[in-house]
Amino acid sequence: MDASPIYRLPQDILHQIFSNLPLRQIILCRSVCKFLDQTLTSPSFIHIISTQPPLHLLALRPSHHHHHRHVSPNPTIHVFDPDQHQWLRLPLNFLPFPCPQPVASSLGIVYLWADLPDSNKSLVACNPLTRQYRVLPQLGSAWSRHGSVLVGSPNRVLVLTELAALYYSGSNNNWLKFSSNLPSKPRSPILVSDSVLALCDIGSPWRSQWKLFTCTLTALQSSHAWTRLEKHEWGDVFDILKRPRLVKGIGNRILMIGGLKSSFSLNASCSTILILRLNLETLEWDEAGRMPPEMFRCFQESSKFKVFGGGNRVCFSAKRVGRLALWDYSSESGKGEWRWIDSVPVVLCDLLEDNASNLSLEENYNPIARAS
Repeated sequence: MDASPIYRLPQDILHQIFSNLPLRQIILCRSVCKFLDQTLTSPSFIHIISTQPPLHLLALRPSHHHHHRHVSPNPTIHVFDPDQHQWLRLPLNFLPFPCPQPVASSLGIVYLWADLPDSNKSLVACNPLTRQYRVLPQLGSAWSRHGSVLVGSPNRVLVLTELAALYYSGSNNNWLKFSSNLPSKPRSPILVSDSVLALCDIGSPWRSQWKLFTCTLTALQSSHAWTRLEKHEWGDVFDILKRPRLVKGIGNRILMIGGLKSSFSLNASCSTILILRLNLETLEWDEAGRMPPEMFRCFQESSKFKVFGGGNRVCFSAKRVGRLALWDYSSESGKGEWRWIDSVPVVLCDLLEDNASNLSLEENYNPIARAS
């Protein structure tokens, strides 16, 4: 049988045809066959589509424990496109490292912990579409186990723990180490422009008391870089939420999310999940959204739920829920809308069931950005 006519088309014609597709369709076409995969990942084609607008994708990765329990010969990042309500797969088989573990992403670059040949750990920055990657200077295994990885603009990475912080800017190709001096282990730290924000528990072993701390990247060299961000007008804003955590919002806004306590008692139950929004310029809070009662009933039986996201979209997962809840503030109505993501791929269902998933949102995923 004669080969398909598509194989006889000149490469420039193929590039012209496929360059008219949206990026999400180009990603899907790469999975059709080896021929299209090679055609749509060639440097010349990547250059042609480099001006296409970015995507906003929700990326899901297994936890470190689950990742090593089920080693896959073809590691993949599963991403969800909220605009098309569609799942996509971004293969990582171009990386020459065993068990790469994605931990963060920014502007189309995905950052992973990888095992190097000398049994050491290092962060790797890669672009799943162009298949380019760069290995950052080596770090000890303790940083990969206990450090939170924060990324901003290209070549700016921060690994943060309670006691110390490592900063990499790419200018001198090494890590700068500074003392953190935080009062407790930082919860859900985020990087907003040149500022790092984190929640810290300054309470007692019997009762948590969460406060918001911040520092600038330029102030990291100071032994007293962190300051408590608070105003008298805020009142009990930190006391009304159970297990609060931070998520990066749009521009200079951050989101604080947790269970809304029904009372101020020690073991108070929650009536719903509340999303508060802080404007870092005016230092004023407002309510961005609260989960509808019929949706929250699915989360009531779980003692813990996971929050992940960024920008104007936030997702929630919990044990035995089996699907994701999405808060979407990107609609033209000017208010957040709630909906279920119940088309989770079968391969990911066990992650949601045992609550072992660790998820993040690509706030502005431009898969054309370079990793070098």
